[in-house]
Amino acid sequence: MKERMPLSQRLKVTIRCNRCNEKFVLRGRKEHGKVDTGFKMCLCSNADDFEIVEEALG
Repeated sequence: MKERMPLSQRLKVTIRCNRCNEKFVLRGRKEHGKVDTGFKMCLCSNADDFEIVEEALG
């Protein structure tokens, strides 16, 4: 019998830029302790100064 891999956890991720205060709300998956949303950088070219909040989706 085949063993199934556990499904990755789906999340709602809110990312707020600490430089320009822009807010992004994305969906992502948590696998191996990391969240993947595809987000790379803010519109103001900030790539690493963010406030990130994760919420589990049903």
